[in-house]
Amino acid sequence: MECCKHPAAAGSRAKGRKRANHKLPTWMLFLATCAAGIGGTFQYGYNVSVINAPTEHIHKFLNDTWWERYQAALSPGMLTLLWSTVASIFSLGGLFGAHLGGRLAIWLGRKGGLLMNNFIAVLAALLMGISSPTGLYELLIAGRFLIGVNTGIGLCLQPLYIGEAAPKHLRGAMTMGSSIFLTGGILTGQIIGLRELLGEDKYWPFLLSSCCFPAFFQLLTLPWFPESPRYLFIDRGDEMKCLQALKCFHGPHQYQMEMEDIQQERAALGGEKPKKPWELFTDRSVRWQLITVILMPMGQQLSGINAIYFYASYIFTEAGIPAAKIPYVTLGTGVCECLTALTCGLLIESVGRRRLILGGYSLMTVWCVVLTCSLTYQANTWAPYLSMASIFAFILSFGLGPGGVTNILTAELFTQSSRPAAYMIAGSMSWLSFFTIGMLFPFIVKGLKQYCFVVFLVECCLVAIFIYFVIPETKNKTFLEIKREFHKHNFGRRHPEHNGAQQLLP
Repeated sequence: MECCKHPAAAGSRAKGRKRANHKLPTWMLFLATCAAGIGGTFQYGYNVSVINAPTEHIHKFLNDTWWERYQAALSPGMLTLLWSTVASIFSLGGLFGAHLGGRLAIWLGRKGGLLMNNFIAVLAALLMGISSPTGLYELLIAGRFLIGVNTGIGLCLQPLYIGEAAPKHLRGAMTMGSSIFLTGGILTGQIIGLRELLGEDKYWPFLLSSCCFPAFFQLLTLPWFPESPRYLFIDRGDEMKCLQALKCFHGPHQYQMEMEDIQQERAALGGEKPKKPWELFTDRSVRWQLITVILMPMGQQLSGINAIYFYASYIFTEAGIPAAKIPYVTLGTGVCECLTALTCGLLIESVGRRRLILGGYSLMTVWCVVLTCSLTYQANTWAPYLSMASIFAFILSFGLGPGGVTNILTAELFTQSSRPAAYMIAGSMSWLSFFTIGMLFPFIVKGLKQYCFVVFLVECCLVAIFIYFVIPETKNKTFLEIKREFHKHNFGRRHPEHNGAQQLLP
């Protein structure tokens, strides 16, 4: 399909593009986003939050198992070590999954990788479910590692699949499905873990193994949708299946413009094969894009959102909320994060990515100041209520900016040949930061107490400055247009490579 050169035809295409920009997603694209999300980032949110409820029950299981094996009590130090292993092995699995996800995206395709990933979740659920009846806590550790691998792969493949399937004027809103399902997973895990549901001692193996249900759901629903059109045409060279996929996702009368963009991207790549992660570090044309996808996941994980959840129970207690009611009040933080993810999805195509993420980090900086002051003067009667308001305001700011937009930027800043490798790098940095903050955070809190938010204040401020000077607006732009935006950073305005890019890129 060649691009028409006639001026009248060009004007017609421009009008068609303008009309298309006001279209809502087709039902097939919307349902594909849901099918990918349930078995994708939903698993991450669910398995991060669901481990909190049975903490005491797992401690009891470890103590009982140790006694049955060795007829000796488990020492406090060994108990802490075993529990830390159960909790932290998840992040190590996620790191491994992030490396594996980019490779699966190339070998099996975006949809194929997601489908295969569900078998890892089912195996993980089986191991965690039988750990208690068999008295083998090693199976619990292995299951947590495998579900970490599953979530690492899902965090890589889901936004990759949806970002390539959606038209450019809906790419941000559809890719926001990753954050919406992630926060939905956190909230669902909090609800299922309540004592009235699966929070009792005898139910904790079922609680942890319930991660198989999202996997089964995706295995039943995702096969009905086509593979990523860009993967089919650019990576596989299958124009017929690409056209069928575009018609399915965009409708039979709205796919032409996206097909032209895909053809232009393939022509610009010139048959370039998918790159390895280490090749991106030597490619000057993606230098600042690479710096961005390294710093943004780090900024998201180190922003202080974990400190907020850590202090939430303490602040709710200081505000006079009974201890038995605190789990239900904590649900409010999950609901808050869910609502902000939905709001971000509604705003992202009108407000833009840059404004949302810059505004989010700027507001988080302000709330770090307020929260530090309120915690410092906690003895005053008004301070706990100001702290509660600051917690919810911080979560709102995080959800509207860093929580929602970070994954979208990784999908948009790279062309087809570099995108899987970029997700591997971004995912690795996110999981490494997640593991690091988990290890260092208790020491930060112990050493600085309420002043720990000064550390997060500085971090949020520095990330906001980086966004202001480096990241352009990517709303409603093709991947090639975004690449051109970064050429002035990568090569300089007067560099011959930049001038050549201005001529080659449409």
